[in-house]
Amino acid sequence: WLLVATVAAVLVGMVGGWLLSFARPSAAVVALVGFPGELFLNALKMLVLPLVALSVSSGVLSLSGTGEAMRRVVGGTLGFYAASTLAAVVLGVALVEIIHPGREAVDSARCQSPGAGEATAEMPEQGPTLDPVSRLLGILAQTVPPNLVAAAAETNILGVISFSVFFAVTLQRQGEAARQVVDFVQALEQVFMEMVRVVLLGSPVGIGSLVMAKVMGACDLAGSLRALSLFMVTVLLALAVQGLVILPLIYFALTRRNPLRVLRVFSPAFVSGFGTDSSTAALPVTIECAESLGVPDPVSRFVLPLGATVNMNGTALYEALTVIFIAQAHGVELGLGGTLVVVLTSALAAVGAAAIPSAGLVTMLLVLQAAGLERFSGDIAIIFTVDWFLDRCRTVVNIAGDAFGVCVVQHWTRNLDFGAAR
Repeated sequence: WLLVATVAAVLVGMVGGWLLSFARPSAAVVALVGFPGELFLNALKMLVLPLVALSVSSGVLSLSGTGEAMRRVVGGTLGFYAASTLAAVVLGVALVEIIHPGREAVDSARCQSPGAGEATAEMPEQGPTLDPVSRLLGILAQTVPPNLVAAAAETNILGVISFSVFFAVTLQRQGEAARQVVDFVQALEQVFMEMVRVVLLGSPVGIGSLVMAKVMGACDLAGSLRALSLFMVTVLLALAVQGLVILPLIYFALTRRNPLRVLRVFSPAFVSGFGTDSSTAALPVTIECAESLGVPDPVSRFVLPLGATVNMNGTALYEALTVIFIAQAHGVELGLGGTLVVVLTSALAAVGAAAIPSAGLVTMLLVLQAAGLERFSGDIAIIFTVDWFLDRCRTVVNIAGDAFGVCVVQHWTRNLDFGAAR
């Protein structure tokens, strides 16, 4: 029902905004119409950083086990997930730079018309230009913030995530002495996930408000629609290449086995993921598919639940691609340093994305903030008009990453005894 209500609100917002645009609304009227949407975005921003920090900590805390077999499973799982996620982000950045879907919207962002021109976003101020080495060192310095509270207040996602990993690893090493703290962290993660779900219940009103305000303030609606269509083509192409080319090639290179068999056996999980729009909801089907391939129970019960939490190939690709598209639409040149920020934060934010529908749009706010594009966060409303379909497609790619991952780990550990693993 939420999907139907949101799509209906988007349609109402588009039609209503188009009709109201003929009245040449002032910037104050546009701001008033978009105010509920601003509250919706603020609520998401309020929750997204603690949710990401807790999700990363909870994922690290789940990496427990004894024996050589479990150590091999953990190492192989993390290695494959890191490599596939990085490949997905690089692919998304490469395709959006090659196709450049935001070029259709650049002229409309610069054009001026009475009323509408007042509502367009201002161009960001350009800071001092730094050489690539200095930019890279600056990015790396963010991973060790001198003040954690300041890092959270300034939305330093790299610093918050690095602290979360450090905290979780240290906590895990305390064993049973810290069991109550571990339970508290995992319970708190569930609380924040539920809070995000509650906020998303207001998405029909919030998204409808933002879409109506954007359409009312658009001075070239046709150009915006062309850019959005080209954006959809870019995203679908990138997801297809990741799911049907990159992941199978990685699997074949590591195992010398036929990847088409994996795609065929896991097809029920792909259908379930597309229908439910959640890799977690499709997890029981994914585990059954792994068992039908002969994957040992300790491997599938560890790799797949962890993958449904942290291995978001499609989400990481989508976030990097979308943020660069938004920058292109406003004529903002990110440069090498800005692109590196987008790559790193997209990969890390995807790890902390909750396995719930449209979670990628929630964590995308962090990537926009890290790249200095927070003033354009209202553009997410326009992206949301097609996200209901794109989100299902990237969920399928997320599950494909888990499927190939569990098969790779099963291949690496095929000669080990899992009797010592728990």
